[in-house]
Amino acid sequence: MFALVVALLFLLALIFEIADVAVGGVITVATLGTAGLLCVALHLMGVGAGWSPMKK
Repeated sequence: MFALVVALLFLLALIFEIADVAVGGVITVATLGTAGLLCVALHLMGVGAGWSPMKK
């Protein structure tokens, strides 16, 4: 799950970097990159590995 989130965050960071975009000064390439690295760290720790929407 986190791998998909990481891929999307890094894709957004790449698009923002290419287009030289900053949304409101809060969401920048550095912010997306940091969020992506945080999700990579969580993924490598195993967070979210046992998650399933059908689990009771």
